[in-house]
Amino acid sequence: MRKLLVLLLLNMVVFSVSAQKIDQIINAKEVLRIESVLASDEMQGRKTFTPGIDKAAAFIAEEFAKMKIAPYPGTQQYLQSFAMLRPKFLGLQASVNGVPVDSKNVVVITCKDTLQINQQSGYEMVQIAAGENFVTEARKYLNTKKNYCVIVDSSHAANFGMLTRFKSQLYQSEYSTVFMLTSAKPVDFSVAAYHSFTRQSLQNVAAIIPGKSRPNEYVIFSGHYDHLGVMSKDRQGNILTDSIFNGANDDAAGTTAMMLLAQYFSKQKNNERTLIFVAFTAEEVGGFGATYFSRQMNPDEVVAMFNIEMIGTESKWGKNSAYITGFEKTNMGEILQQNLEGTGFTFYPDPYTTQNLFYRSDNATLARLGVPAHTISTSKMDNEPNYHKASDEVGTLDMDNMAMIIKSIALSARSIISGKDTPSRVDTKQLK
Repeated sequence: MRKLLVLLLLNMVVFSVSAQKIDQIINAKEVLRIESVLASDEMQGRKTFTPGIDKAAAFIAEEFAKMKIAPYPGTQQYLQSFAMLRPKFLGLQASVNGVPVDSKNVVVITCKDTLQINQQSGYEMVQIAAGENFVTEARKYLNTKKNYCVIVDSSHAANFGMLTRFKSQLYQSEYSTVFMLTSAKPVDFSVAAYHSFTRQSLQNVAAIIPGKSRPNEYVIFSGHYDHLGVMSKDRQGNILTDSIFNGANDDAAGTTAMMLLAQYFSKQKNNERTLIFVAFTAEEVGGFGATYFSRQMNPDEVVAMFNIEMIGTESKWGKNSAYITGFEKTNMGEILQQNLEGTGFTFYPDPYTTQNLFYRSDNATLARLGVPAHTISTSKMDNEPNYHKASDEVGTLDMDNMAMIIKSIALSARSIISGKDTPSRVDTKQLK
């Protein structure tokens, strides 16, 4: 009994010292400092493809440099640059077995100005049959390193138009995918599609702390740093007196958290697994930054992803709490909560499951590949007064509560970054 008491006292002392160290790095003052820059009017709402978001990227990169964290491989001074192509549809002709196909029943995803193919062009012909999950099956043939002609059974006619959203912005690729809605069994086919393209540059901001003993096992901490920019009218057409959508909570808050976690773990120097810290671009216009970043990685090597979004306000349970999207899909949430035992902080399952949040943020790409990739948030999605409004400003956030949430994420991640715990994988067969 005496030995047990001594051990408990020692653990309390160690925890107290650890808490003091974390308080020196993650505190309300530092949260406010970073938030005040990211959500300032100078950033002009950090809209994708604007000078404002470039200023925000430069600031995040400067902060990483001050921490003396290594740039993520392949970046230029922490900036991971890539291009998107915005296509303009010019025309299309298609036929199956010599019978013309209505252009509305053909979707061509390509980066080529002119694409002319037939059954002899070497495209692999595959089918999405009646009764299959249309979106899940369609995703298999997008942004791959292979050319596909996908025959979609006409029973999917109601959902076929959804494919057009996948061609609004394209990553540069030499491969193309053609979807055709038809009940015919193709013996021969032909497709001629014509587009013009506008090239647009984007950049994620990423840093890395190599793992000591497990360098090829990765834990990702992320948030998206883009927002809505400047608008003269709201969605109802009302003229706005404040035209800058600063996005303090969405998602300067998550980006701030990611940066402070990078600062904390860079000081700890005790991670056995490699830690990646990344600010994603273009979440608001389609999640392009996270999608690009995720596709450069081997998902089998990613042990966990902590995506942080909108933690600036209290959750529905009040202070010292947050929720995890897709909580039930892995045991990661259970691991995090175990590591927080005795702290008074609670991670809850996502209470807004009807809003499909697990698939709506930057964790989704890796989650669909089986990675225990979850988003941590406090946003009351049924009643968040400043969500996507010009009123989402620094003054509406609770800096003390934000600091507590960020510290809790750091403490909850300890056993994962040390290699003691490995979260279970997402069952990809259950994904939408």
